[in-house]
Amino acid sequence: MSRVGKAPIALPAGVTVTVSGDNLVTVKGPKGELQQAVDSDITIAQEDGQLLVQRPSEQKRHKALHGLYRALLNNMVIGVTTGYKVEQELVGVGYRATNTGNTLDLVLGYSHHYVFELPKEIKVSTTAEKGKNPTIILESIDKQLIGQVAAKIRSLRKPEPYKGKGIKFVGEVLRRKAGKSASKK
Repeated sequence: MSRVGKAPIALPAGVTVTVSGDNLVTVKGPKGELQQAVDSDITIAQEDGQLLVQRPSEQKRHKALHGLYRALLNNMVIGVTTGYKVEQELVGVGYRATNTGNTLDLVLGYSHHYVFELPKEIKVSTTAEKGKNPTIILESIDKQLIGQVAAKIRSLRKPEPYKGKGIKFVGEVLRRKAGKSASKK
C-alpha cells in the first residue's frame, strides 16, 4: 500500500471539506477556499477530524493516483490554514525588483525591463535594503500556482555557475564552477 496515500490528513479547527457528487473536493479555511477535481475511482472519506483517501484496487494506476491526490489534498489543507511563502533574491550588479499592486517590474541586466503581471491569488512584495540583494516575496494559499509563478520568474534569469548572478531562491545552494585559470609557463 502507498505510504503517502494511506496516511490520514489531519483537519485543523476551522477547516471544512466537502466532496460533491462528481468528486470535486472543496477545502475552506481561515485564509480562503481551494478546489480540486479527484479521479472518480478514488474515494475520500471524512471521519474523526481526519480525511482519508482510499483506492479501489492494487492496479498501478490506482496506486499512483492514491498518493497523488492525498498529497494534493494535504497541500490544500496546509494552504488554507497557514499558506505558502516563496522568497527569491536577485544577485547581480544593477538587478532591481519593484512592484505596484500585482505587477512586478524586474531589471535584470538586459536592455529592457520585464513587467510581470501576477495572478490575483498571489500577493507580491519586494524589498531592497542597502548592502543586501533585492528580494521578491510571493505569498499564496495555492502551492501549485505559487511554485509555477516562482519558476517562471526564476527562468527570466537563471543563476549562472561562475559568479552566481541571476534570480535564485533564498537558501538555495548553487553548484559553483571555477573560472578560467591563467596558463603557467
